[in-house]
Amino acid sequence: MPDLNHPLEYVKGIGPRKADLLKKAFNVKTIGDLIFQFPYRYIDKTKITPIRDIKPTDDWILIKARILYTEIAGSGKGRLVAHVSDGSGVMELVWFQGIKYMEPLLERGKQFLFYGKINVFNNKINLPHPELESESTEDRPDHLLPIYSTTEQLNRSGFNMKFRRELMAGWLNELSRSDFPEMIPEPLLRQLQLPSRFGSIKHMHFPKNPDTAGLAKKRLIFEEFFVNQSTLILQKLYRKNYIKGYVFNQIGQYFNEFYNQHLPFDLTNAQKRVIREIRTDMGSGYQLNRLLQGDVGSGKTIVALMSALIAADNGYQTCIMAPLEILAQQHYKNMVRLVEPLGLEVALLTGTTKKKEREAVLKRLADGQLLILIGTHAVIEPAVQFSKLGLVIIDEQHRFGVEQRAALWQKASPLPPHVIVMTATPIPRTLAMSVYGDLDVSIIDELPPGRKPIQTLHYHELKRTEMEQLLHRELSKGRQAFIVFPLIEESEKVDLENLQMGYDRLFRSFPPPEYQISVVHGKMKAADKEHEMSRFIRHQANLLVATTVIEVGVDIPNASVMVIENADRFGLSQLHQLRGRVGRGAEQSYCILMTGFKLSADARTRIKTMTETDNGFTIAEVDMQLRGPGSIEGTRQSGGADFKLANLSMHQGLFQLANDAAIKILTDDPRLEKPEHRNLRNYLADKLKRNKDMSKIG
Repeated sequence: MPDLNHPLEYVKGIGPRKADLLKKAFNVKTIGDLIFQFPYRYIDKTKITPIRDIKPTDDWILIKARILYTEIAGSGKGRLVAHVSDGSGVMELVWFQGIKYMEPLLERGKQFLFYGKINVFNNKINLPHPELESESTEDRPDHLLPIYSTTEQLNRSGFNMKFRRELMAGWLNELSRSDFPEMIPEPLLRQLQLPSRFGSIKHMHFPKNPDTAGLAKKRLIFEEFFVNQSTLILQKLYRKNYIKGYVFNQIGQYFNEFYNQHLPFDLTNAQKRVIREIRTDMGSGYQLNRLLQGDVGSGKTIVALMSALIAADNGYQTCIMAPLEILAQQHYKNMVRLVEPLGLEVALLTGTTKKKEREAVLKRLADGQLLILIGTHAVIEPAVQFSKLGLVIIDEQHRFGVEQRAALWQKASPLPPHVIVMTATPIPRTLAMSVYGDLDVSIIDELPPGRKPIQTLHYHELKRTEMEQLLHRELSKGRQAFIVFPLIEESEKVDLENLQMGYDRLFRSFPPPEYQISVVHGKMKAADKEHEMSRFIRHQANLLVATTVIEVGVDIPNASVMVIENADRFGLSQLHQLRGRVGRGAEQSYCILMTGFKLSADARTRIKTMTETDNGFTIAEVDMQLRGPGSIEGTRQSGGADFKLANLSMHQGLFQLANDAAIKILTDDPRLEKPEHRNLRNYLADKLKRNKDMSKIG
């Protein structure tokens, strides 16, 4: 009997070379891994369709027909056309290649089984390049034949579809239910009328009919969602019940003085609600572990600062980590300005911090004088030691791997720090639940008062003059503007040429000395990039021509126009993030989407969505529908959902069903001690052990 953990290189007929190809192509290493690589479609050779019953809307068909005659049609090499009949009707089979090989086989009067995908040409149904078998083949399968993803190298090595089917059939005949323990409790299976785990796996590979395959797939999708949500909910329950945290029960001088005397604007109700949620968690005695979601410009920074002030009031230090130096500097400047009246020291630590300054920061940090440290990944280096680290705030956290976040978390002793992870990328609700279900989620869903909605306009190339007139009008008021070009690796050379052409065109329309233009793109040296950006930040340049390096976090309130060239080449999330770079002040701002006239259906949907709404969560939902959940920025680099069959945008109903079931079971039996929950408990324990439970670090 095969062992599911048996390495593929030791399987007869596979060996080291094919095993290596399988690992590279699909990351499968064991017999179990290969069994869980399911087919993506099936061939139905279980039933023969009479020719008279074939409809233009049919897909793949099997016919049993006799050759009437063949002909070479068309000019040049032409095409081979076989006219066939099964007694119920006549149809044409067509070959455009391999004509010399096929023609002698298709003898007049001979009968074959033909299988293929139908085609309609000039209102006539035909079958191009069908598979054929001799009429003596009567041992047709009683199940659908699976078609698996493969590669040319695997086929050439002998690991073809026929071999794989034989391998899979042999294994599944020898294995039994005990090899695939049931993770979904029996009462839940009965309630939802779902088939067994082993039965579903067998029917995914060799279903009797499409309905059997559909039910098996539904059951395995439900299992993926159920296990995912059970894992996250269990981690959350464990953290809330067992992971002690520092008790910040003082709301003291720093917080109160800032809130009552130095707050530069009134907080929105959403900001107040989120601060209350954070205060409650910090005072609970358990570790705060919260995802803070807020659309661009919603005021996450002020929430982060006020959380740090609570930590300071209780004598604890805060570390704020940002993915880019320019973002860390921005946080630093904003926070220094805001806390200056409080006499609270804030320091910056990045890769470019001078040695002498760095040593002074590290000393003050280690002896507890420094209460707020802001930095890039430089803050996780071993030399950085805190006296009493109580709060960690990670900005745009999806840009940091789990290990980087763990390195920061381990700098606190004896208890773990409270953790807030922030993202300006709105995440659809189901995606947030499937990836961040172990965290509490706070959402800032209001923009600060006084901000005017950004006016988003879609201009075709013929309206370029109007776009430049709008730019002239805004620059004449002393405002600034971004002009963004795509930079996609596959066409980098062309994109850089486009950026250069765009720069030349702008240079003619906005000539010096009246106007100054800065240029920033990913191929520039870091120092040159910093220089050009700082020119724009200091208002020494009116226009910034850039690729998407300015996408995240750059805050320039004076910029009132964002022009996005070739906007149809950007994803929705990117377009929304770019638009969020303007509209930071009280003046009317504009986002202009420049495209050609020819747009794909998806591009039209993206542009239409951008012009109709500025709600980041609505935009994220549309983005997930268009591109699938894996494309959404903000999902974890590791430790997140790993679905083989499930798709959050396609299977939201099943996801909700699985989430509700997991909550009900774990609320009723949080330690999974009931006999019917034993298999689920064993599986989750093994999974959490393998994943080194990272829920404590966000």
